[in-house]
Order: sequence, then structure tokens, then C-alpha cells
Amino acid sequence: MENQTPKAGDQVTKGDRIAKVMARAGLASRREAERMIAAGRVSVNGKLIDSPALNVTAADKIVVDGADVGEPDMARLWLYHKPIGLVTTERDEKGRDTVFANLPKDLPRVMSVGRLDINSEGLLLMTNDGGVKRKLELPATGWLRKYRVRVNGRPNDKALDPLRKGVMVDGERFAPFDVAIDRQQGANAWLTISLREGKNREIRRAMDAVGLKVNRLIRVSYGPFRLGELKAGEVEEIKQRVIRDQLGMAAAPSQKPKPKPTRRRK
Repeated sequence: MENQTPKAGDQVTKGDRIAKVMARAGLASRREAERMIAAGRVSVNGKLIDSPALNVTAADKIVVDGADVGEPDMARLWLYHKPIGLVTTERDEKGRDTVFANLPKDLPRVMSVGRLDINSEGLLLMTNDGGVKRKLELPATGWLRKYRVRVNGRPNDKALDPLRKGVMVDGERFAPFDVAIDRQQGANAWLTISLREGKNREIRRAMDAVGLKVNRLIRVSYGPFRLGELKAGEVEEIKQRVIRDQLGMAAAPSQKPKPKPTRRRK
């Protein structure tokens, strides 16, 4: 088949970019989909394409590696209790164990909403939908993230005041934290910290700046979604009603969720 890219005048003005459609169908991330297109592995309506600059609708026939791309799954969201020791990436150049290698095998292709570093644990949201991911990650959305944090030392309110005002770390300004001392436990203190940003290792770096060393960090909630009693390594799907109420997103009437157990381990 001759490699052809539909001309700009032939492109459908309605619909979505083809890479987005492929991602929604669970085939790959948008970037991976773009690489597949560039490699000549994708055809639309019988024509091979080599550029992702194409909009498609449900009326278009998309074929990837000789197989038809089916109807995209509805937007879905899962709670995952990330254990310590996993990196939040699909592949790790250092060969470390990953979150995605430890998810249940019957989950569709999913993306993480933000990240937790290798030494952090707790709630990590997973979704099959790029729109949901972006909506939850956007700074303008301002979802409150709450953490239980154990630090070495005996902090008092005065020592934590700089965090409440916002600190500068390595030339980067952190927004004010909401921080409360829960209890002293021997040489360590437990704190509850809430913030609306998601900068790299933000809590650990901010604590270092005020002379406190974090030795445990657990995310317990992300916006309205809570870790609850979910055990390390467990996954629980959020009901469509909750997604609709909290995010204003729902499945199309013709789409029905596939029945799955609500809680399971690998």
C-alpha cells in the first residue's frame, strides 16, 4: 500500500486528533501513538498516514498493525495504594521495579495522575483517559493533596511557620503549606500536610529547608478521592457516579462499564 498522508483540505475538521483517539482506545500514550504513526503502522480509511496532524471521527476506520481500532473505553479512574520501592514510570533506565509492572494484569492500559517518588507511598490515581489525567493535574484545578508525614526531630509551630508562608528552595518558590503537628513519637514527629502543588519532591525539599528530615511520607487523599482502608498494592475502581459528580465526566449512554472486582492485588 502506498504511503499517503491525507491533505489538509481532506482532513475532517470535527472529531479528535488521531493520537488522542488511539490513546483513548488503550493502544498507547499520545507520544507513543505519534511514533507508531511516523513508523507507518497506522492507516485511516485504507490510507497509510505518516503525520499525527489528522482529526478523525467515529465514522473513520483506523487500523494499527493490521488490526482495527475498536470503540474507546469509557473514562475510568482507579485508586491505587502505591507501596514504597516502586517508581512511577512504565520503564526505568536503572532497572528498578515500577508501579505499572505491579498493577493487576486485567486492568486496561492506564496512566498515573502525577507521581509519587520511590520512597513515598499511599494514594496514586490511575486513569485510562488523558482528559481525566490533565483535568486532575492542572494547577488551575487546584486539587488539594493531603499527606501524613513522619519527620525526625521535635518540631514546634514556630519551626514550621516558614512552610506556612512559603519557602524558597534552590531558587524555586513553594506555595504555602497547611501543616499541623499530630503527635510526637519518640525521636520522630507525625505531621499532616496539605498542598495544592505537585512539584518534584516538594515536601521532602521543603522539610530539608527548615532542618527536618522526612523518613516516611504517605499521601492519604487527592481532592475528593481518599486512600481509606486500601492496603498497599491494592486497586479499587471509582464508581462512574462519583466520576460524574466530581469531574463532570461520564460514559456515553451506549457504553457500559466492564464488570470487574472492585478490589484486588496483582
